[in-house]
Amino acid sequence: MSFKTRKVQSVIIWSIIALAYITVWLIPLFTHYNGVASGADEAFSILRKSSLFKWYIVPLFVYVVYLYLDEIKKNNLAGICAGLSFFLMDAFNEIWNGLFYTATGFSAVWMCSFPTAYQPLMGWNIEIIFMFLILGLASTKLLPEDRDATILGINNRHFFAFIMAWLCVLVEILLNKWGALIWNYSWWKADFPYLIFIIGYWPFFEIAYFVYDMKNTKRQLIFTSTFALVIVISLIIFISLGLI
Repeated sequence: MSFKTRKVQSVIIWSIIALAYITVWLIPLFTHYNGVASGADEAFSILRKSSLFKWYIVPLFVYVVYLYLDEIKKNNLAGICAGLSFFLMDAFNEIWNGLFYTATGFSAVWMCSFPTAYQPLMGWNIEIIFMFLILGLASTKLLPEDRDATILGINNRHFFAFIMAWLCVLVEILLNKWGALIWNYSWWKADFPYLIFIIGYWPFFEIAYFVYDMKNTKRQLIFTSTFALVIVISLIIFISLGLI
């Protein structure tokens, strides 16, 4: 019964997420924007400029490598695959965010503002990349061992995904208030944070926990490597075409 509960809840959750994605992706087809929004020119002007390099990204990189090697030593391949899937879901979001900017010519849904050591996409910098690699690895650390246990009638995986996603939204709102993140759309702002939650973070935790609970390591590795291949191919194609 508990597994069935999780499965039903998963269908409902992913249906909501899919509907939100489709709704946002259709916006450029039905909306016309004039000019360029605040921060868009600045973000576009520094895309993939190696001259922004700062030495602090080297120890950050080493720290991320250390964390993943430590999990390998612990034979925590489930946690590694979950963490990488979490990160790849973020990469997926950043790709369509870049495409959204190209489609509107006005603004990406979210963009970075503060100085960075490297910015590969409109809303993605090297600091955020390292942060999501670490957060993805940490995302499973508090999960109960019983994957089918419920909390208030909700499967514990969905419960923690819901809570963790909202905590991340609160951090995003603070970053926006401090000027580190730029939001130019009325449906993506602190006063209306629901889409930020539904497609900005909820699927990250949901997919991480889904991968974490796969029955065997082979499935986890196949899913994660396939997901990574799709992301890499998408980046190569869209960047080479000048679409992101």
